[in-house]
Parts: sequence; C-alpha cells; structure tokens
Amino acid sequence: MDAKTESLLEIHDLSVSFRMYDHALGQRDLQVISDLHLTVKPGEIVAVAGSSGSGKSLLASAILGILPDNATVKGHLHYKGQQLTSQLQSKIRGSEVALVPQSISYLDPLMKVGRQVDGWKKPRPTEKRRGLFRRLALPEQTENLYPFQLSGGMARRVLVSTALISDAELIIADEPTPGMSLDQALEALQMFREMAKEGKAVILITHDIDLAFQFADRVAVFYAGTTVETAPAADFRSGPQALRHPYSKALWHALPQNGFQPIDGFQPYAGNLPKGCLFAPRCPYATAQCRESVPPMETVRGGEVRCFHAT
Repeated sequence: MDAKTESLLEIHDLSVSFRMYDHALGQRDLQVISDLHLTVKPGEIVAVAGSSGSGKSLLASAILGILPDNATVKGHLHYKGQQLTSQLQSKIRGSEVALVPQSISYLDPLMKVGRQVDGWKKPRPTEKRRGLFRRLALPEQTENLYPFQLSGGMARRVLVSTALISDAELIIADEPTPGMSLDQALEALQMFREMAKEGKAVILITHDIDLAFQFADRVAVFYAGTTVETAPAADFRSGPQALRHPYSKALWHALPQNGFQPIDGFQPYAGNLPKGCLFAPRCPYATAQCRESVPPMETVRGGEVRCFHAT
C-alpha cells in the first residue's frame, strides 16, 4: 500500500452519546465514545482492538448510520473526501460499504441462506457464492438451509460470505471469527487479505488480536471509548518495546503466548469516566498531568498515540 494514498474513510474527534432517562424521568446524555480517531486507506486492513465496552461495535454503527434514534453523533466523518451525512450513509450502506455483523440474528430466519448471500443481484452470483462456501468449509447443502439449521460457526461463515460476495469498497467485519475453527478463521482472514490486495479497505473489529496482527496492516487500540494508539501491525508482532501506549503494551502481555499477564483495575464505564487520561488510574507511569489533562493524539515513531510520556 502506498503511504501517500488518500484515505477512503477518515474519522476525527468522533463522539457518540445517548439520551437517557433516570428514575425521576429526568434526561441526561451518556457519552460512550469521545475523541475517537481512525483512518482507513484503500488496499489495507485496519484491525480495531480493545476490551468489551471500548466502543468498537458502536464505531461500526456510527459509520453506517444505524445507531438508535436517541443517539447523537458529533465529529468529522468523511468517506472519499465527502462528509458522511445520513443521506450519504443511506446511499452507500450495503453497496459501497458492507457489514459483517457480530450477531447472527441479522440473518433472515424465513429465507434460505443461499438466497440471502446471493442477494437481489441479477443474474444471481450462485457459482461465486458456492466457491466462497467451499473455501469457508461450508457443506454444499448449506445453501438450502434456513438460519436456525446452522451452527453458530456456520452462521458466522455465511455472514462473512455476504460481505465477500459484495462489490463494496469498504468492509466492516465486526467479530467475524468467533465459533470458527482456527483453520476456518485463518481462511476467512486470508479472504479479507485478498480483498485488500484488490484495492478494497477492511476494518476488522476483533478480540482475536493475535490473529489480527498476522493479517492487518495497522492496528487501532481503543480504550473506554477513545483511540489510545494506532500503529503498524508489525510493531505488535515485534513486541512491547515497539509499542507506544502502556495499554497497548498491556494487551500484548495479556496474550496467552506472552505470559497472560493481567493488569490491576478495570476499564471505566461510560458515565463514570475519570478526569484526564482515561487509562491513568491503571497506568504505572501516570503523573499529576495525566490525572488532570486529556493527552492529544500525537505522531510518535511512525504511529499515533494518546500519551504524554510516549517515546
């Protein structure tokens, strides 16, 4: 991928909040994403890593414009240089931008899965779909089954097929591999890699970060609804000395093959966020500045990081 290639998707200073009601029916806004940054270029896979509740799936919904009515989205979202308005989202959703959803409930329970993957295209891309099914180790008879007849892993692979068969330029894959065997997961990620080689862009939202490191070009690390680091995937393969943010290093150390070393504390919940750096209460390097001020995203050693002390 050419470093000078213009971004297909640019997200800066993104915030997402939800209008909530308390016990007295008073209203308040609960902010769950703040100051989130992400860019994706044609021909690359950007993995989004972080623990549950860090805002990964909400990001996908914000890009597609499928958040509930009580959500408020602020910030700069641009697709191909155009502001990503609700009208543009409606136009490109499902055509230029495809989603591999996290929940298998997205499959229509009343339609056979072969017809769902083929979509409404004429002529139907039956042979292409059958080729995808074979690569994903789905039995030939799968096309004639209804979703309730599938195992969880089979349903995941069917959902992956709906994106792979599309003509979309941006694929958002939200936890596409749970329920798959290692071989099946590797094959699915390899197919995303092939799409990137064709010039398409992929956002890979995943907890399987050790697999993501092998296929992604860059990794964006989320924590408590914000981006704390974006770095080349090669840095994660190299080890913690190549990373910039203490939380990214903690993620690396928490992998089973790296000692499975947890850190004290827990990720703060929306509505109870600390002042200053959101990671400061768990960070061994936190100073008074970290506890009082929010660090900006800065470029450090070819990556971006939100930390006053990154070197």
